[in-house]
Amino acid sequence: MPNSPNQNLVRQPTSRQPLSRRTLLSNLAITAAAATISPALEALAQPQSTAPTPQQRAEMARIAADFRKQFSVPATSIAISRNGQFVYDQAAGIADAANLTQARQDSLFRIASVTKPITSVAIFSLIEQGKLNLNDKVLGPSGVLGTKYGKLPYKPFITDITVDHLLTHTSGGWPNDSTDPMFRNPSWDQTKLINWTLANLPLTRPPGTHWAYSNFGYCLLGRVIEQVTAEPYHSWVRTNILGPCGISTMQIARNKESDSANNEVVYYGQYSEEPYKLNITRMDSHGGWIASSTELVQFLNRVAGAPGIPALLKPDTIKIMTTPAPAYPADDARYARGWMVRNNGAGNWWHIGSFPGTTTIMVRTPTGICWAALCNSRTQPKDQIDTALDQMMRKIVRTVPAWSV
Repeated sequence: MPNSPNQNLVRQPTSRQPLSRRTLLSNLAITAAAATISPALEALAQPQSTAPTPQQRAEMARIAADFRKQFSVPATSIAISRNGQFVYDQAAGIADAANLTQARQDSLFRIASVTKPITSVAIFSLIEQGKLNLNDKVLGPSGVLGTKYGKLPYKPFITDITVDHLLTHTSGGWPNDSTDPMFRNPSWDQTKLINWTLANLPLTRPPGTHWAYSNFGYCLLGRVIEQVTAEPYHSWVRTNILGPCGISTMQIARNKESDSANNEVVYYGQYSEEPYKLNITRMDSHGGWIASSTELVQFLNRVAGAPGIPALLKPDTIKIMTTPAPAYPADDARYARGWMVRNNGAGNWWHIGSFPGTTTIMVRTPTGICWAALCNSRTQPKDQIDTALDQMMRKIVRTVPAWSV
């Protein structure tokens, strides 16, 4: 499998038992009151006037516990910072039901499409270095990837796709629907999958004319990063994007439960979903990372900087990255380049993620608040739990009046 992570991080297999709803609710009752802040983050907390009071922390924990109970979510992990400093973190619930292991603040969760902002920042970092351009063609003799993938002659419009089209989900095809190639043929590696997709799934519109969320487009961006840097995607991103954020344990997920990373939670499918039948490793640049909520907030604080924290990207670059795609339907909330944004980037930036067994969100606000929330399950329809997770975090943040959002 291309881009396989460091094998030294693999934990030993353990026996697992299915998580029944009765067992889950019982476990949730045991852990609902857990709301302790880690010593490392305690040291980084804001002055007492803006730190949550014990009563406010208890209310935050109750809000999260209600969410877990309502959606049968075994565990949640939450982190919040204000003006670059952590003010709250809480991991609660069951990370591993078979072994009755509770979630910890350093527990790692699959983050699904919350990966896309990380890939976007990596692309813009290469653009700032002069190694890439938004208007660079991706495929074909004049493209960044050349003819490495697929066979000539390509189907119509494929050689017109640019880096920017992939960032903005306007390549002209490969949408996130029943035809999404990233969820087909899980035994194939990336190269075989890309070759098959180029040969068998033609674009339906000229690039740049229509918006359609595309996991496959971000898979191609990962290959662009590899081509430009001459390094595996995960390796270059860990060294050049995550490393400067102080992040050391994020990595690309593995497919089998028995190969899970140290401190990684177990994922529980609902409605017959099977989290361990996905080829997550192959999804590296569009949905493959595992992380703690704390690490995602560290990333959010570094992207555009915060008091005392240097920015990963220049202001002009950030403006481009958070400018909505012209083809995205007119709305206050619009997709830019790897981020959903409000008010043309002057409001919140965020992304959600969803897989069988996974629901995630991370948000950066213009008022200096950043947060991330991770779950190790999801319900159907998935947009219901997506919305509820966002609402849960807004309720938690608004528990402290000083944290205006």
